[in-house]
Amino acid sequence: MKQIVQDLKNGETILEEVPVPMPKSGHVLIKTTKSLVSLGTEKMLVEFGKANFISKARQQPDKVKMVLDKVKTDGLKPTMDAVFNKLNQPLPLGYCNVGEVVAIGKGVTEFKVGDRVVSNGNHAEFVNVPKNLVAKIPGNVTDEEATFTVIGAIGLQGIRLLDPTFGETIIVVGLGLIGLVTAELLLANGCNVVGFDFDPEKVRIANEKGIVAINPSEGTDQVKFVESYTKGIGADGVIITASNKSNEIISQSAQMCRKRGRVVLVGVIGLNISRADFYEKEISFQVSCSYGPGRYDEEYEQKGNDYPIGYVRWTEKRNFEAILNSISKGTLKVKPLITERITLQDFQKIYGDMGNSKSIASILEYGNTEDPARTVGILDKSFKGKKGVIGIIGAGNFTSSTILPNLKKINADIKYIASSGGLSSTIMAKRHSIANSTSDYREILEDEDVDLVFITTKHNMHASMVLETIQANKSVFVEKPLALTESELDAIVTEYHKQNVSINVGFNRRFAPLAKKMKRALGSDNTPMNIVATMNAGFISSHVWVHDMELGGGRIIGEACHYIDLCTYFVGSKVIAVCMNALGPNPQENTDNASILLRYENGSNAVINYFANGSKAYSKERVEVYSQERTLVMDNWRKLKSYGFKAGKNSSSKQDKGHFNQFQELIGQHQKGENAIIPFDEIVNTTKASFAAIESLKLNKWIDIN
Repeated sequence: MKQIVQDLKNGETILEEVPVPMPKSGHVLIKTTKSLVSLGTEKMLVEFGKANFISKARQQPDKVKMVLDKVKTDGLKPTMDAVFNKLNQPLPLGYCNVGEVVAIGKGVTEFKVGDRVVSNGNHAEFVNVPKNLVAKIPGNVTDEEATFTVIGAIGLQGIRLLDPTFGETIIVVGLGLIGLVTAELLLANGCNVVGFDFDPEKVRIANEKGIVAINPSEGTDQVKFVESYTKGIGADGVIITASNKSNEIISQSAQMCRKRGRVVLVGVIGLNISRADFYEKEISFQVSCSYGPGRYDEEYEQKGNDYPIGYVRWTEKRNFEAILNSISKGTLKVKPLITERITLQDFQKIYGDMGNSKSIASILEYGNTEDPARTVGILDKSFKGKKGVIGIIGAGNFTSSTILPNLKKINADIKYIASSGGLSSTIMAKRHSIANSTSDYREILEDEDVDLVFITTKHNMHASMVLETIQANKSVFVEKPLALTESELDAIVTEYHKQNVSINVGFNRRFAPLAKKMKRALGSDNTPMNIVATMNAGFISSHVWVHDMELGGGRIIGEACHYIDLCTYFVGSKVIAVCMNALGPNPQENTDNASILLRYENGSNAVINYFANGSKAYSKERVEVYSQERTLVMDNWRKLKSYGFKAGKNSSSKQDKGHFNQFQELIGQHQKGENAIIPFDEIVNTTKASFAAIESLKLNKWIDIN
């Protein structure tokens, strides 16, 4: 299928050939018939992509600070690699999609195949959208009209926040697509509406709809006009739908308001607010978030958990339905806003010169779409008779930034890369010369050429995919963690002993050059030692999926397991008991800031401090090992200092966390038919230790590991 994407690195807008998405649980797969180009929003993305690096940096000063902090701790090259990796990930464009349901995922009961629906899907021939972002289209509403639903919901949410009453005077600043729809909805709400815009055509359309529309470039003073229009009272409220970097708009909006008036921002403007403008009249100011309640809420959007209507009357989906109802009844007339209709193949007629476009609403038409393909061939290459042929399941940031660059260095044979949406895997396949991009990972498991599968998906999918892979008689490398629950781990262990394959987990720290040097210095005489390992992990919002125990397992199971394995590597023994304590009066709710105590069979002790409340300017990782009146101190995988050892144990180098060594050993040993790079019983022990840490926190005691 074809999809429009924006390349952030070179600024090109591309019509990419990608696999059709798989219908995920809780999602609806839609075959697109029409989509609406949101010229304001998409123009910003296109212009950002075309900007040079300096201009991009100026637009994101907060990101620049993060980059500078990373340079201080990790070094210049790893930081620049991370920056360029981000820029190498094109953005899918579009969020106003209409089409026909062709498949539904597990748990979806509101829709059936054949339904005409609207969604916030991208400009693509097929889109896979969560059910709470999809709404049925009434029979008397055309596909073209329905494409305005999401735009309408954005304006409607701004209106709901402003909370206008019948007879109030409301100002709409910016009569672009969202502004015109917003103004018309306000008219339907019984308001007196005044609109301002510098485009004569937009002003003309607004006037035809009954809106008092003014072009300030013709000499009208906006503030004085509103004062005269309201007989000196001022407007009851202002909705800003403009896109302009100037701070003048927010100031004028306040000046146009009456005492205790309201200002709601829907667009993007300069926000250097003058206190006096708002203070003297006690004016309220609020920013509207997209389509309404539920936006960016993982529980609502991705898991499909609706808000009870008695408590949240208007969710984003119900806003979609309200707009469709308004179009159906004729209170919102959107056809006059359509200025051009372009086929998908001719998309450059819209995107080629967006900066000079005078279009208000551009409709993309999709025509007859061929039967969807789950796999797209990128490179014609034979893998017959080779050992160590790789299929990668998961095309996220870690795969792009770390796995693929390292596999490329060792000339690994990669036949497939899979992603559920198809776009990210296609981009990576082209960039790294991978033969095929697919949205159906089972094609990898069924291909006889592939004998080594990499799994880099979200954590909740690891265990089931590991089971499927080894049942397909293929060896597996899975990014940590191996499993999220004891039952998942038990199932893997049982199946592992039935198969003649290897299971490898991405505990890369033990393969780092400094870790190997430390291990050699410590020796292998099984003498007990003390280890203090600190991960200055950094704060991650509680809304991020890693914190969800069902999706990510939390940061201890999902990330601190790295250091449990590293301590085991140094000690040369297995963990037999675990105790964990966390920060604050309610430690069970704060596993982001915790200390884990590990007791080993050979008498060694390790403390892992996993903290999220430290400065990002400080080293992210630090390990101290105490043994036989000697001490080793490793700082952020860049420096190693030794005390009590003979000369030659100190080191200083670029940051290296062991990924290259890990993959080189993995593929080398796999091709030779040798054992896994980490003994399976150690992997199981580390996984159990991470589970025990959480159990210890719940029960407030040491947990023994069988």
